[in-house]
Amino acid sequence: MVRRRRLTSPLGAYRRLPSAWRENVESFVWAIALALLIRTFIVAPFKIPSGSMRPTLIEGDRILVNKFLYRFRHPQRGEIIVFRYPYDLKRPFIKRLAAVGGDTVEIRDQRLFINGAPAQDTPVFHDRSYYNQGSFGQAHQVITVPEGMYYVLGDNSGFSHDSRFWGFVPTRLVIGRAIGIFWPPNRWRLLR
Repeated sequence: MVRRRRLTSPLGAYRRLPSAWRENVESFVWAIALALLIRTFIVAPFKIPSGSMRPTLIEGDRILVNKFLYRFRHPQRGEIIVFRYPYDLKRPFIKRLAAVGGDTVEIRDQRLFINGAPAQDTPVFHDRSYYNQGSFGQAHQVITVPEGMYYVLGDNSGFSHDSRFWGFVPTRLVIGRAIGIFWPPNRWRLLR
């Protein structure tokens, strides 16, 4: 008589685990799924790679980015946004939103003018100098931001590769708004 070997599935082996083990495995799987869901759609961590946003953000800071907010409203001038670099979509960039579609931008005498008014009157642009550099940031050059685009600048204007050099960020490339620094602990704070 030939004995048939019974095939077992991984699910069958799982069902034979003691209930405490099964509960731990289920909890672990649910935790991973929930973490992936939160990171994909709600909030994600990013690491600051350069000094282009000094003194607001410095190299090595780890920030949280709200990916959910801009599903309900458009980014506002002055907010720090994370976006995909238009010339290499795999690279996330972080800059301050200076102007939105339809706005005019001019950098004159180290001051930023939005729609003809000095941006330094707004608290987030206060005490910042902006330098005339790149094709989109020359002296006495008034730039009109196309609809559906953003003009972004680093807080550390002298060392920032931003819209002055490569132009505008399409709205579809915006990942989210930077909401706070969570690492290192001595730099923890909310961003504005």
